Amino acid sequence: MKQSKLEALMAVSRLKLFRVAMILLFLYLLLMSLEIPLILKDTLDEEDAPGSSLDRHPITIDEVVGDFAKIDKASTSFPQVYTKEYKKVSGLVFDEMPFANGSRDEFSELHKVAALAFSVGKNLWKELDSGKILVELDNKAENLSESCIHSIMKPGQEFRRNGRTMVIPCGLTLGSQITVIGKPYWSHPEYEPKIALLREGETSVMVSQFTVELQGLKTVDGEDPPRILHLNPRLKGDFSGRPVIEQNTCYRMQWGSALRCEGWKSDAGEETVDGQVKCEKWIHDDDNHSQESKSTWWLNRLIGRKTKLTVEWPFPFVEDKLFVLTLRAGLEGFHISVDGRHVTSFPYRTGFSLEDATGLFIKGDVYIHSIFAASLPTSHPSFAPQRHLEMSTKWKAPNLPDKPVHLFIGILSAGNHFAERMALRKSWMQHQLITSLNVVARFFVALHGRNEVNVELMKEAEFFRDIVIVPYMDNYDLVVLKTVAICEFGIHELAANYIMKCDDDTFVRIDVVMKEVKKIRQDKSLYMGNINYYHRPLRHGKWAVTYEEWPEEEYPPYANGPGYVVSSDIAKYIVSNFEKHNLRLFKMEDVSMGMWVENFNKSMTATVEYVHSVKFCQFGCIEDYFTAHYQSPKQMICLWDRLQLQRKPTCCNMR
Repeated sequence: MKQSKLEALMAVSRLKLFRVAMILLFLYLLLMSLEIPLILKDTLDEEDAPGSSLDRHPITIDEVVGDFAKIDKASTSFPQVYTKEYKKVSGLVFDEMPFANGSRDEFSELHKVAALAFSVGKNLWKELDSGKILVELDNKAENLSESCIHSIMKPGQEFRRNGRTMVIPCGLTLGSQITVIGKPYWSHPEYEPKIALLREGETSVMVSQFTVELQGLKTVDGEDPPRILHLNPRLKGDFSGRPVIEQNTCYRMQWGSALRCEGWKSDAGEETVDGQVKCEKWIHDDDNHSQESKSTWWLNRLIGRKTKLTVEWPFPFVEDKLFVLTLRAGLEGFHISVDGRHVTSFPYRTGFSLEDATGLFIKGDVYIHSIFAASLPTSHPSFAPQRHLEMSTKWKAPNLPDKPVHLFIGILSAGNHFAERMALRKSWMQHQLITSLNVVARFFVALHGRNEVNVELMKEAEFFRDIVIVPYMDNYDLVVLKTVAICEFGIHELAANYIMKCDDDTFVRIDVVMKEVKKIRQDKSLYMGNINYYHRPLRHGKWAVTYEEWPEEEYPPYANGPGYVVSSDIAKYIVSNFEKHNLRLFKMEDVSMGMWVENFNKSMTATVEYVHSVKFCQFGCIEDYFTAHYQSPKQMICLWDRLQLQRKPTCCNMR
């Protein structure tokens, strides 16, 4: 009995000791939770203190810059970087007062155009930012569909009266077709032919040709409308000496590679378009079947097999003979038939959609009798479906770092270049140097002439948080203003050591660009790219520059626009002089940068280091490139995939 009481007393004592231990443990954990944040705060304060390693070396990149193959996302760790909120509008300052006060003689014509563009853009931006334009567009949404008609009929006389252009209000859709009834003119002599070369002793070439073009919306004022399809039948005068049908596209004012149908049927193994060959046969090909005929002729004669009859079609267009040409929009491309027979098919090329084909333009040696367009979309095209498919948080940009960065990349883009921006977001903008905030990249876009585009641009900017809107009306001659805005952003928002400018059709290998920049001493001024020396301005033709615009006989050394790098001191000089209206503006932005660097070099004691490399590609892609230009969205993804899978920079040449 006594033993049981003793055991009960010991059990109670153990329970009390256990409770005391639990209370002490709770107090210990509570004190530790209060101490840890203080310790962390002191550590961070020490790192932020003047003279700390973070201050002396704004961004530590040695561990991450190197061959792309060595980057391992799973094993690489990065220092913690504080971020700040997204800034949607450029902070570029343009004082319009000197122009409003009438003292305009001292300013160039381009300055005056810029002042007007900023004035109009400022008012438009206020309406966009307030939501007023969005409300107006919503109210007009029902009326927009009324302007979309199922079919259009144009007599030739009315077509010619409208400048040989037929407007297609809402573009095309799958199954849309356009029928053109016309008659080619007789050939005429050309003394300066554009599609042939004069032979020795010749003074002219007999030519008969015409073009049928599906044209798209203008990107910005001053740019030619894009050619979504350029169909060019050449009855006579082609350099080959044969009748030819040539097809092409003109994307961002750059022609693609032409598809030429010269009478031979496409090879059996060649890619088809909706099951149709790209080129049909219209001339007799004796050589193609001659060997087969020799080896089988006697055998066929002995066994009594009859000779297979073949129908040889002539070239589908004949001088002074009526034709009926039908152009149909298929799933994979355009299909062209003449007089009911399929002649050629042209695959769609990246950068365009069927709804962009808002105009038909025909010119050349052809008489148009009438045009009929059918199966057109009956509702106004919407930008929303494509964008909704891409609206994934996976592609959102991180906030700007609250510390200086080593390299800032500003990307020139236009309001309706959504496909190009998405391709960059999915490719080189996913590089670890960007996702870790060691490098920052942003798109710079001006306001578009169509409010529908501006509204969608606003939505895109707010979602992806990687677009900086420069509030002026976009104009091809004012692209230079976006370059100034890139410099301003890199200096004032990021305190970047180096600033790179590129286009939204440029693929950038960030790691190798960083390597090249790191080869230059940090106290040296830098201008790096594919540099042109002793280039002369063109005084005639499409790209002509007048003496008023550029009186000098040569341009200063300048890096080609698709991709170049300048140091922060040059960028500061540019922004400061722009805000004081002391910066000379020129419509070619890459030449402008060369001019500004030259002036900076003359005004400062330090000498600018000019670093030239052809690997900053001006046209296309080369082996071991630093940047590749004129890359379609599809090529962007391909280049990125090859870097990740093959671990080497190989080009993708599909169109």
